[in-house]
Formats: sequence, C-alpha cells, structure tokens
Amino acid sequence: MSDALAPLLQRHSAPSRQLGEPAPDPATLHALLEAAIRVPDHGKLEPFRLILLRGDAKLRFGEHLAELAIRREPELPESKREKERQRYTFAPLVVVVVARLDEHSKVPVLEQQLSAGCVAYNLLLGADALGYGAQWLTGWAAYDEEVAALLRLGANEQVIGFVHLGTTQIEVPDRERPALADLLSEWTP
Repeated sequence: MSDALAPLLQRHSAPSRQLGEPAPDPATLHALLEAAIRVPDHGKLEPFRLILLRGDAKLRFGEHLAELAIRREPELPESKREKERQRYTFAPLVVVVVARLDEHSKVPVLEQQLSAGCVAYNLLLGADALGYGAQWLTGWAAYDEEVAALLRLGANEQVIGFVHLGTTQIEVPDRERPALADLLSEWTP
C-alpha cells in the first residue's frame, strides 16, 4: 500500500527561487491543467479559472507588483525591495488559480473556495508526478485589489494562489512533518 501512497507521502514544495527552465512543454502543460481541474465541485459550478504568466508577461507582472509594493511602503528596506523585484523571475511559469464565486448559489462560498484550492493542490501533485517542481504562494498580492484589477478579475473573483512551476534546480530536502497522533481524534457520543 505504501507504493500507492508514495506520491502523497513524498510530496513537498520546491522553493520558487529554486525553479528554473524548463517548464512543462505545451502538451505536458495541457495534460497537467486538465488533470488539475478534476476536483470536487459541489453543484458543478466550476468555481475556478486559471491565468498563465510566462515569458515577458510574467516579468512585467512582477515589475508591476514590485512598483506597487514600493509605492505603498516607501520605507521598504532595499533587501525587501529586491525580493519584490525578483519574485516572478525564477520559475518559468506561474499559474494563477482564481476562485469564481457565486454568492447566490446554494453551494456555500467556502466550498467554492475549497474547490479552487483543490485545483492549486492538484497542480502541485501533478507537477511532482511529472518530475517538475512547484510552489503554491499567496502573499500580499493574492489579496490586493489593485493586483486583482491588473489580472482583470471580476468582482466575484479572488486569487487562491500563484503556483510557480519549473524544474527544480537543487535537491529539496523534506521538512519535518507533524505527527498524526497529535492531529487525530475520534468523536464518540
């Protein structure tokens, strides 16, 4: 049974700064995205969509975000300014996972957000299964109205995460994981 669970037991995120070329080729990316959207979807709402950031567009997006961060916080230390400038320069592909929320649906908004979150997680699992590295990041940009406008999000949309994808440039060590016994209980009446 452990072989069947190996992809889950060995899954880890590769830091976005350690992701480089190549990204998945077009056919592989298409297959990965097709697999990623196969998620639980109560009500068949399809409460998610994807935006690809790559090449010059990805770099320009990153530049816009760095300018925003510096404009909002003029006293931002140089080290943090540089981090903002470099944030989207490493991984060759960033997939923006967007939740499309229907507040009038009988399906609670939380379930819709979780469905979109499953898309992001499937991207991590799929990238790993294909031999690529990935990291799901949010940060301030995921919650920012100006960034939402830059991405042309609708009023009913929100960023669930920026999934950075590429080829891992280093061996990524696993981190210490929590003990199941510390997290598990059984309800009894």
